[in-house]
Amino acid sequence: MAIPPAPDAPPASGAPPAAAAPRGTDSAPDRTGAPWRDTALAPEERVGDLIGRMTLEEKTAQLYGVWVGADTDGDGVAPHQNDMVDPVDWESLITRGLGQLTRPFGTAPVDPATGALALARAQRRIAEANRFGIPALAHEECLAGFTAWGATAYPVPLAWGAAFDTELVTEMAGRIGRDLRSVGVHQGLAPVLDVVRDLRWGRVEETIGEDPYLVATIGSAYVRGLEAAGVVATLKHFAGYSASAGARNLAPVRAGAREMADVILPPFEMALREGGARSVMHSYAEIDGVPAAADHRLLTGLLRDAWGFDGTVVADYFGIGFLETLHKVAADRPDAARVALTAGVDVELPTVRSYGDALVGAVRDGSVPEELVDRALRRVLLQKCGLGLLDPGWSALPPALAAAEGDGVPEQVRGTVDLDPPANRETARLLAERSCVLLADDGGVLPLDAPARIAVVGPRANDPLAMLGCYSFPSHVGVSHPEVPVGVDIPTVLASLTAEFPAADVRFAEGCDVDGPDTSRIADAVAAARDADVCVAVVGDRAGLFGRGTSGEGCDAADLSLPGVQGALLDALLATGTPVVVVLVTGRPYALGRWAGRPAAVVQAFFPGEEGGPALAGVLSGRVNPSGRLPVSVPRGPGGQPWTYLQPPLGLAGGVSNLDPTPLYPFGHGLSYTTFAWEAGAPAPGEIATDGEADIEVVVRNTGARDGAEVVQLYLHDPVAQTTRPQARLVGYARVPLAAGEAARVTFRFAADLASFTGLDGGRIVEPGDLELRAASSSSADAVRHRVRLRLTGPQRRVGHERRMHCPAHVTPLTG
Repeated sequence: MAIPPAPDAPPASGAPPAAAAPRGTDSAPDRTGAPWRDTALAPEERVGDLIGRMTLEEKTAQLYGVWVGADTDGDGVAPHQNDMVDPVDWESLITRGLGQLTRPFGTAPVDPATGALALARAQRRIAEANRFGIPALAHEECLAGFTAWGATAYPVPLAWGAAFDTELVTEMAGRIGRDLRSVGVHQGLAPVLDVVRDLRWGRVEETIGEDPYLVATIGSAYVRGLEAAGVVATLKHFAGYSASAGARNLAPVRAGAREMADVILPPFEMALREGGARSVMHSYAEIDGVPAAADHRLLTGLLRDAWGFDGTVVADYFGIGFLETLHKVAADRPDAARVALTAGVDVELPTVRSYGDALVGAVRDGSVPEELVDRALRRVLLQKCGLGLLDPGWSALPPALAAAEGDGVPEQVRGTVDLDPPANRETARLLAERSCVLLADDGGVLPLDAPARIAVVGPRANDPLAMLGCYSFPSHVGVSHPEVPVGVDIPTVLASLTAEFPAADVRFAEGCDVDGPDTSRIADAVAAARDADVCVAVVGDRAGLFGRGTSGEGCDAADLSLPGVQGALLDALLATGTPVVVVLVTGRPYALGRWAGRPAAVVQAFFPGEEGGPALAGVLSGRVNPSGRLPVSVPRGPGGQPWTYLQPPLGLAGGVSNLDPTPLYPFGHGLSYTTFAWEAGAPAPGEIATDGEADIEVVVRNTGARDGAEVVQLYLHDPVAQTTRPQARLVGYARVPLAAGEAARVTFRFAADLASFTGLDGGRIVEPGDLELRAASSSSADAVRHRVRLRLTGPQRRVGHERRMHCPAHVTPLTG
């Protein structure tokens, strides 16, 4: 694998040059002997001492990042952002200090070892230039892996949701975190905890699903892994971003208070409490006329005062500037700084605009109290203190590169840092395999039994980037550098099927593009299908940014029809009479009702990452028994959005409308090549107090001939409540791997707190009355395998942030 050369200039590495001599400052260095350097003192005491020694300019310098090497021209620029990056006099700026370095690896392709050396030298340069010797905190994107050249490209978060596997997600996040730390990065901008509210939204691929409990538990698992590796996890986008009107990126949100409290906010709350996240990124959204970056009730009243969060709130990129330019709630840069600081935004990202000289001037003229600067500064410095960046012995250079201390970049260092080792790929493979969802198997074709002739057709069959989401490095940054190799091995579905069936005659025809009107190549695909024993049609999305893809940030859909003429391609293939296995590789679900019952089988993969091709080939061959379950519903028709399974009775199908929103495949659905039998376990109590708990048991047995995994899902149905409630909502789940013939008891510890909701007075309550708990294989009423009726007794309870949010599941293997 070729490796790009070491960059010679800052734009290539994302880090400033390290060779220049340090500039002096007007004041003598304040680095040794001061209490803030004493690691034996409490962090609060150290930080308090340091703040008292800093000038206003030095204080504000800790509240912003700098994005060296960011391109502000051309097609790569996000809308509204190209006019928000000012030229930076680096040498002058760093004499004050610097809060953050933005994406030193995720701005342009750079060899990881070379990038680590460049970052270390930049950090030394920053420390040498400011009076206190404080380095910057370096952050990177890490949504589906470290967004760096040569780093493992894992499945996207929607695939994590499909796997229903918290332990594997924690393992993946731990690997991502260790890779980040190995090259000097301190903070990761993930996970996304937005709950899907409209499947047309372009960033559905970045989310974990449409259910708040699934998003909360999987997201918290990711946070635990990243934080355990010593990396600051950043929850985003707080809050409401995914509920934008019309599914348009960065559009107003019209969510009501109960939707916010019961659907949008719980994943963030759990990830702070159970995951231990140390940072939160505000959303671009405006809710009921108040932008999140200007919302004191959200960022201070709820997040800090009610939930007790003591970490940092960082701006989504240019979000503080947007208060002035897009939301129009600030008059100018100083006013934007005032509004954001008052609300509780501590750090301006990605680069300085409002929190630099504009903020200094606003403090000096009295329009911004210096106490607001000190409040944000305290949080920033406490975080740096926790990372060891205020300690006398901090090192800018990762231990693995300690031998490369010279001024040059030794040729032998290049290529010595491996961000895609075999253990990473193994984790990526497992997650890809466990996230593939077998939606339908109507023709008895799967698993494929050594067909002699296979036609592999479709625009996603032979493109490595088909496996990757928008925030993977090759799709996010690499597409702007076509001269540079991809950096990781990404087998296509075509290559993987060819390897999976070495004796078969495998023929390929693209058929059409992902989007666009050209149908001229469909005839070639039809001819290939007619001559084959089976046709594997690989269709779906192209990840991109701001309209350059069919899925991804700013790539919103008008409806849920397959992009371009891919629907016409499927129609033509199905008309051949050859069994067609449809493989969807997408960032969102698409409407499939038009083809219901016609394909021999349908397999759904949500951008499954660098090992997605082999994973899909394994599912088709039967080497992998599919165990993925839908984290989002698959609609029958392309319209009818927004809709999720979390509907009150009035939101379901009924005689009052000719439109039926019932999905073709419901949330939680997924088939297997084996069969499972369910039976009731030990009986549950008939009633518990409104502050009590009960064990809900079910026994699951693999009654087929293949090893497999069942996903046992526990849903809550509240028949009568003071406000309307969803007909069913997920409150627990367990992934249960079973060898053929094996059985296991699954025990859920259900707490009455899990039945809480926002009552008539706006507070969260647990209400006495009847409940029904449903152990099921999906959210559909037809999938319920065991029902437990439970009565909550005693007084109505008011519950808050300390309520129990998690329903633990214990799986006990059974013998005999």
